Amino acid sequence: MKKLTTCILMTTMALMASAEASSSRFHPKHLFIKLKAGQSMVKSPLIKSSKKIIGQIYLVKTNKLEELEAELSSHESVEYAQKDFYAEKKLMPKLEILDHASLAMKRFTEVNFGSFNDPDSSKLWAFNSTAGMNVTEAYDKLPSASAEEVIVAVVDTGVDHNHEDLKDIMWTNEKEIAGNGIDDDNNGYIDDIHGINTLVRDAQGNATMDTMAGHWHGTHVSGTIAATQNNGIGITGVASNVKIMAIRTVPDDADELDSNIVEAYKYAAKNGARLINCSFGKEVNEGGMVVRDVIDEIGKKYNTLVIASAGNDSMGPYSWHDNDSSPKYPAAFDSANLLVIASTTSSGSLSSFSNIGIKTVDVAAPGSNIYSTIVGNKYGMASGTSMASPNTTGVAAMVLGYYPNLSATELKAVLMKSSTPVAAFKAQIASGGRVNLKSALQKAKAVKK
Repeated sequence: MKKLTTCILMTTMALMASAEASSSRFHPKHLFIKLKAGQSMVKSPLIKSSKKIIGQIYLVKTNKLEELEAELSSHESVEYAQKDFYAEKKLMPKLEILDHASLAMKRFTEVNFGSFNDPDSSKLWAFNSTAGMNVTEAYDKLPSASAEEVIVAVVDTGVDHNHEDLKDIMWTNEKEIAGNGIDDDNNGYIDDIHGINTLVRDAQGNATMDTMAGHWHGTHVSGTIAATQNNGIGITGVASNVKIMAIRTVPDDADELDSNIVEAYKYAAKNGARLINCSFGKEVNEGGMVVRDVIDEIGKKYNTLVIASAGNDSMGPYSWHDNDSSPKYPAAFDSANLLVIASTTSSGSLSSFSNIGIKTVDVAAPGSNIYSTIVGNKYGMASGTSMASPNTTGVAAMVLGYYPNLSATELKAVLMKSSTPVAAFKAQIASGGRVNLKSALQKAKAVKK
């Protein structure tokens, strides 16, 4: 698929930076540095400390940010020096009132949920074949071998890991001893049992271990991906083979730092996550190319695919927000290891709020009226590309479980090429289709026989 070229993207970001310079907020003591290939970390009396993120990318601390940025931007060893931007505060989405009359309609009950005994599975219209992802038919004809376990990182507002439908599918760092205040596995994090919290840091500046949800959003995302199947309670997740790694990086007011994002991505990939669900976004450029470059690096080094929501800025069908011309991030980054998801409704059409982009949005998935887990052993309904992304992540995890030798880019291609064609989508998203689990498994088998 053709994406925005780096040249065009850099030009777009330069224009945006100029327009937003007066309003963009950034950490006053942080600066990202990317060194040119083969170069060692630069030295400057203005650098108080430096930490390698991945590859040639570093985060340095300084008390004189503007002076250091000016100095390093012209340094012969430096590819770029960029500030650590905030996402800007905004209201997080709200849960919808559950419309039982709508749930009783045919589109929610036409699926044969014989494969699952979870009582609220009938509310999961996304599992059907006519407008959904063909999940139930896929489960009726799964490959004979068992799917391998896949670790999925949910970089979000945290996860309620005590939820009745999630507690059994949480990733656990078996090399760490819970509650002893020691970094047992020497990975730089103390007591990181289910993941890390990049929003709260210890005296040394390290991310902490409290990944419990501060908002329903991350818990809802997690349930869609992998809520425990056939436990006789609640719902069922799309995937049966997932362990959820919780990474609390998005504040309850959505004002995350770029440094928190890239640390979350690096931690997830380094600790075994083959998939990262990214159901958040913003209008500023996330610190220039840093987030894009980290997505590239974890793809190359750890074979990790990042699955991101396209954004919810449209007023369709009269006014569609096109990410190609008005980019949202990380969705608009031109990375081969990034899969960007639009949202569809239970009638099969594009959700009225969903962003589009023939170059920057890859495939669509159910995102309207999605029923899932929320904090406190509860369940609720929500809509957004934030809900379409985890539906896709669940499908990706199933495909990867049966065909673990797929690379991140091969998996992305499988999901796009196996999507159910929708004529109206051809001029809106790159694949022109909606995610299809049954077809994706068939396509993956042809790729990895």
